[in-house]
Amino acid sequence: MDTPTRLYLIRHGQVANFLDETYNGHKDVDITAHGVRQMEAVADRLSDETLAGVYCSDLIRARRGADIIAPRHGLVPHARPALRELDVNLWEGLDADGVEERFPGAFDAWMAQGADYRIPGGESLRDLAERVIPALRGILGAHEGENIALVAHGVVNRVILADAMGMGLDLNRLYSIEQDYGCMNIIDYLPDYAVVKLVNRQLLDEKQF
Repeated sequence: MDTPTRLYLIRHGQVANFLDETYNGHKDVDITAHGVRQMEAVADRLSDETLAGVYCSDLIRARRGADIIAPRHGLVPHARPALRELDVNLWEGLDADGVEERFPGAFDAWMAQGADYRIPGGESLRDLAERVIPALRGILGAHEGENIALVAHGVVNRVILADAMGMGLDLNRLYSIEQDYGCMNIIDYLPDYAVVKLVNRQLLDEKQF
């Protein structure tokens, strides 16, 4: 049996402006002290695993997590601009109410057009998938049969998980996948299919449901 390539897919820690509930997109926002602790909890969980590579988006909130995880494995993280969060451009710094005020009907248009709705000046979900999935394929191809960690973003992670499960880019299904700050997912990639082993595990902030 083929040895799977295991991806530890992680969302960055809590961001400094999390209370504002605004869209950050490509805006470079650091993580909080709590966000650092979330990433340290992920690093603790991975400390007994053999990682062949640690990758991340080049935005600081993802790089900080990779910088915490990689040294425990004697690795230097590789930052990839292609793994950045969805580019929301003119929505940056706005919350949902602010978006609707400045761009009336934007969310209705998003629901109507789905993955092809392009945020003004920014990207659509399809645009994001077309840069993220090839970048991921390249990383996986460089580490066949090995374990790797990737620290990325909420929408990026959802697209990767949806791709692994063959879900496509349906908005309702995509956003039904929760991705909390500091969570970890595990995906095993085999030659012809992927197996999602874990979704949205919070190693520091365990929730009671």
